[in-house]
Amino acid sequence: MLQSGFSSLTGGGILAVLVTVLVTWLFYALTLHLAATFFIGDVPSQLAAKAALAPAIVSLILQRWGVESGVVSADLGVAVVLFLTLVADGIAISLSYRLSTRSTAPLVALHLAFAAVLGFALNNIFMFF
Repeated sequence: MLQSGFSSLTGGGILAVLVTVLVTWLFYALTLHLAATFFIGDVPSQLAAKAALAPAIVSLILQRWGVESGVVSADLGVAVVLFLTLVADGIAISLSYRLSTRSTAPLVALHLAFAAVLGFALNNIFMFF
């Protein structure tokens, strides 16, 4: 019942897309800031907000028009989405935090770990899937 009420509220149109991008961006920004604080130390949260937009958009676009549209198979699609999202994350982190490739790779791995753990926990709490 809640699902149908929320669906009618957003209408499944542009508002739903914008809310999805915003929530995904905030999730990636939070997990990136946690990972960067753990890895680098005290860093401004604005850097995480700036860097998190790229992997959020890349992951949503690839999920919607890559896997769901059938461009790549569902089995291979998960690996492709994950790989390209990590590449976008690495480029955005390197540019935002001004890190070398050698320093960016562990931060990307930490960001993936933080996002996976927090995503798994939130999924268990709110039962998204």
